[in-house]
Amino acid sequence: MPTPTLDPRFSDPAATARPWAETLALLRDAELYWFTTVRDDGRPHVTPLVGVWHEDGLCVVTGIREQKARNLSGNRAVAVTTGQNTWAHGTDVVLEGRVERVTDGPGLAAVAAAFLAKYGEAWRFEVHADGFGSEGGEAWVLRVRPERVLTFAKDPHGQTTYRLGEPTRTRLPSGSTSASSRTP
Repeated sequence: MPTPTLDPRFSDPAATARPWAETLALLRDAELYWFTTVRDDGRPHVTPLVGVWHEDGLCVVTGIREQKARNLSGNRAVAVTTGQNTWAHGTDVVLEGRVERVTDGPGLAAVAAAFLAKYGEAWRFEVHADGFGSEGGEAWVLRVRPERVLTFAKDPHGQTTYRLGEPTRTRLPSGSTSASSRTP
């Protein structure tokens, strides 16, 4: 379990570091996440997505021809945010990490079941080969393994940081990868 560090430069004197279990609950229970990738020319690409927490990472789905999939073939680093769009209540969370594809049948089935349990029939996925299939075509299942997570509490204001893993510098190939591997 990561150790929280409160940053006094950005925190009210009354603030305390948020325990990891509370931050994990915010990540697990959020309904919407803002997923940020970087294009080859350096411009950011941000899109809202639904997601589920599974096997120590946030899982999302993208069509194989979508902009974020193209971006990830060149740079697996992402930032994911969730929280409340208010100044004085709630907590915002920023997750920084690297993406890995989930490609094994049991892993894909477990992620599909997690989406169904969290979001209902509107987000039922069928496992196809090394991803999900839908009316829109084949889709990749991506897991973001957090390397650093920040929370921004608003009452009182406080910034907590957690360091979880070492960054890797590899690209996401278009082929299959092992779900258990940190480096695809």
